[in-house]
Amino acid sequence: MIGFDPFAAADVLLAHRSVRRTAGPLPQDIAPRTIAQAAAVQRAVAERRGTLPIGGFKIGATGRRMQAFLGIDHPCAGFMAAADIHAAPCELPYATFRSPLIECELAVRLGRDLPPGPYSVDAIADAIDSLFAAIEIVENRYGPPPIGDIAAIGLATVVADQFYHAAAVTGAPHAAWRSLDLTAIEGRVAVDGVTRNAGLGSELLGHPLRGLAWLAGDVVAAAFGGLRAGQVVLLGSVTPPVALDGPCAVRVTFDGLPDVDLRFV
Repeated sequence: MIGFDPFAAADVLLAHRSVRRTAGPLPQDIAPRTIAQAAAVQRAVAERRGTLPIGGFKIGATGRRMQAFLGIDHPCAGFMAAADIHAAPCELPYATFRSPLIECELAVRLGRDLPPGPYSVDAIADAIDSLFAAIEIVENRYGPPPIGDIAAIGLATVVADQFYHAAAVTGAPHAAWRSLDLTAIEGRVAVDGVTRNAGLGSELLGHPLRGLAWLAGDVVAAAFGGLRAGQVVLLGSVTPPVALDGPCAVRVTFDGLPDVDLRFV
């Protein structure tokens, strides 16, 4: 595609969001065809929303069950606006989200910048300031529940639209997180006190920090100048997303980490 304009796609995606309209396939002359073009659209979305500098990133499809759920075989990333990241416990209005689902996440806050490039898991770990449990709220903006029709919409367009991201809720950090076995740690998500699903840290590419190493070299992070100190990064959900029917209380727990509580009102 010669002369690809990321702002043309960004404007249509944001227009669909503003009227809570299903995002159908974008016109061929403006739709991103590659993940690199999708990353450029994400940057344009952030500029149009006035959310630069961003608050961080979400990494999706790092888990085996999540990849099977989405029908893809590799991770994808989306930026998070700082205003969309909330500290637990918190209340959010259910009606502001479109067909919301919740995910059971591990997350980190970066202690130093990571310019775009390859990193080992050890090098990535050295850049982390803190680790904590988190909830990601994702939206189906793409058709029939639970996630829409990725094949019809196009994966590049879904990535351009922040890969389902709507908001995040972060738990309190664990001071001695480096002593935890992040592959064996179990996370659980409960709705109104009933456990809906559970999974291990090993679900996330075999080790949760491999997703962060992947993100550091991905085109989405590069579109925003790399990873920055202070940013929050959601490393992925250890369970498939859980759909919500209406206002409710959500709790995510990981062994050894403070709980994350969110109430939809």
